[in-house]
Amino acid sequence: MALVLNESAVPAEPYGLNARRQRLLTRAQLRDACVLVDRLILAPGAAIELEVPPGNLAWFQMLEGKALLARTQGGAQLTAAHIVCLPPGFRGTLASSPGAVALYLEVPDAGRHDPGFTRQPPQLRVVDWTREPVLDSEHDARKRIYMVTPKLFGTKAIKGEMIIYPPGTEASNHHHEGAEHFMYVTGGRGTAYANEQPFPVQKGDLIYYDDRERHYLRSEGDEDMVFVEFFVPGEYRTVWAPGAAVCAWLPSGRDIRGGRPVREIKAHSSAPEESPQDV
Repeated sequence: MALVLNESAVPAEPYGLNARRQRLLTRAQLRDACVLVDRLILAPGAAIELEVPPGNLAWFQMLEGKALLARTQGGAQLTAAHIVCLPPGFRGTLASSPGAVALYLEVPDAGRHDPGFTRQPPQLRVVDWTREPVLDSEHDARKRIYMVTPKLFGTKAIKGEMIIYPPGTEASNHHHEGAEHFMYVTGGRGTAYANEQPFPVQKGDLIYYDDRERHYLRSEGDEDMVFVEFFVPGEYRTVWAPGAAVCAWLPSGRDIRGGRPVREIKAHSSAPEESPQDV
């Protein structure tokens, strides 16, 4: 059955200078978990030393505030518009003067999920996701933005996307084969289903689905429900329930701000696989 927890129920432990860490998904919860998830909370003036072990891959998304990602070779100013890939062996500092919050993922032994990882490991890259192309659902008003893909970050070990559900919209029942799958709700509320069993979800919830567990979500309330979802490994098969409408996503020609995106991608269908080659 799906694992569901809200960040408010997870204790925050000291982590670096004036910072705390909430360990949302650990191997204490799931012994064989392929991905570990933390929520990093930086108070004003905080600094965290980031170190990615050799063979591992890390990725994080700024959720609130501003921060500086610094290393010997230089630094990058980050806002809530930024997502970052940290390569194996990365060492640096994440510091914030005004304060910040980030969702941090680490994939141990990433090479077992991507045959090319050891030969050609991904490099450090910072991406402004608000400039990425928006895909519109063929069936309703939902929107999709890719957050972790081979073209963005150079690895198939993990795949991620942001999904925006306007009030009253929902996906079709389906399951995935060959990958762990989890979601983190960044805004709004709704109802999630796992093997047809409903449960409420809201901002700050982490939802973890087992391989082959049937699931879908519906937005509730009067505001958009927004979540980021991830798959490890990044290549897998999607199987739709009998009679379910297969999700198809059409290029909108715009970014989330309504401007021209930094690149174009084609229409994508989730039948039978969610492994498009142009992202």
